[in-house]
Amino acid sequence: MNKVFLIGNLTRDPELSETGSGISVCRFSIAVNRDYTNADGERETDFFNCTAWRGIAETIARYCKKGNKVAICGSIQTRSYEGNDGIKRTATEIVAQNVEFLTPKQNDDERGDRCGGRRKPQLEEFDDDGDIPF
Repeated sequence: MNKVFLIGNLTRDPELSETGSGISVCRFSIAVNRDYTNADGERETDFFNCTAWRGIAETIARYCKKGNKVAICGSIQTRSYEGNDGIKRTATEIVAQNVEFLTPKQNDDERGDRCGGRRKPQLEEFDDDGDIPF
C-alpha cells in the first residue's frame, strides 16, 4: 500500500499547466514541520514537491497561494529522467488525490468580493434587556 497523509504550508504559489492532451496538472510544494526538535531545540522542516491532476489541480490553483495550510492525502511516486547535462536523476513527489484547505477563508473585503457580487448578510446587534420571551 502506498498512502501518505501530510499537513503543511505551501512554499510557493501553485503552478497550473496542461499536458499536450489538455489534462490540467498543478505543481506545488509544502513545508511540513517534524514532530520533534533537534539537539538545539529547533523544529526541523521537510519540503515535499506535490502534483495534482484534473479538477483538483484546477481547484488548488484557484484557491491556494503561498503560505496556505493544506492537508494532503495521496501517494509517493518516484521517476527517473535525464537532465540537460546528461546525468540520470531521480525525482520523488507526492501525487495528491485529496486536498483539504485548512487556512480560513478571507472575509469579503480582503477577498475583493469574488463571489459574484453577493455579500454576506450583516447580523444585527441583539439587545438583551434581561427579559426572557417565554
